Amino acid sequence: MELTTRLIIGLSLMSLSHSILAQRQIHYPKPVPDSQALKFLPGVVSVEGIDFNSTFSPDGKSFYFSRSSKGKWEILVSKYENNQWSEPIRAPFSEENYSQADPMFSPDGKLYFISNKPLANEAVNNNFDIWYVEPSTNDGWSAPINLAEVNSDSSEYYISFSANGNLYFGSSRPGGYGGEDIYVSRLVNGKYTAPKNLGPQINSSQSEHDPAVSPDEHTIIFKSENRADGFGQADLYFSTFDSRSGWNRAHNLGPEINTDSYEYCPYFSPEGKYFFFSSQHDVMWIDMQVISKIIGTRGK
Repeated sequence: MELTTRLIIGLSLMSLSHSILAQRQIHYPKPVPDSQALKFLPGVVSVEGIDFNSTFSPDGKSFYFSRSSKGKWEILVSKYENNQWSEPIRAPFSEENYSQADPMFSPDGKLYFISNKPLANEAVNNNFDIWYVEPSTNDGWSAPINLAEVNSDSSEYYISFSANGNLYFGSSRPGGYGGEDIYVSRLVNGKYTAPKNLGPQINSSQSEHDPAVSPDEHTIIFKSENRADGFGQADLYFSTFDSRSGWNRAHNLGPEINTDSYEYCPYFSPEGKYFFFSSQHDVMWIDMQVISKIIGTRGK
């Protein structure tokens, strides 16, 4: 099957991979982007300062993202109410005393994120762990739960899920190829396995994290810093998976996405229609067909 076609098919399965998402409708703001990336919800999500990350709630009526504020990261949520997206407020599980970022929904509706919140037996935590909250009644959330089977004594960053629940993330744990590497922890019988490094076709002596994996795990887009073929401080790269040889050599997504600034936080919209990323201190979005064409052309 042609790579571009397979990518589009894989991304179109996003909504089917989340049974609770299958019937929802996302009310995207106008104008919607085509071949040129636009700021997402300027004045609401993308404002002065640093705004990053993207994830829609299972019902499509809430948009979660991160913002740098007063020396910390916080997770905010904007809700679609009265035919418009509301002024964002701090998510109830985002604690003011700590930094929280990188929100992402799992296929079963839990909301994962990273935080430097210390464990009960710790006074402080100098690293970031992956945590999650479970939905409760009246649009509420459980207390945060630490994903102990995946976390290490180093920092973990940015979560992405495949359709079957496998969890991809970045980590600075020892034994990698560079400052941070990308790992996968597979969901087996309801439990996450020991994380596995994705290898040298994706990871390098530089810093790799912020993965966005397609539902079928055939394509991954991620952030890497200061590579020889880069356009700026950090660029977005992609790799495709071969069932015989594993991940193929990563390619730069090119000038359609990358600039001389810092690109990071890739995210596929739930139905695979748009591609979100962060750049120039804002949340950006672009038509997914642009990404499919890039991968189909440069990924050969």
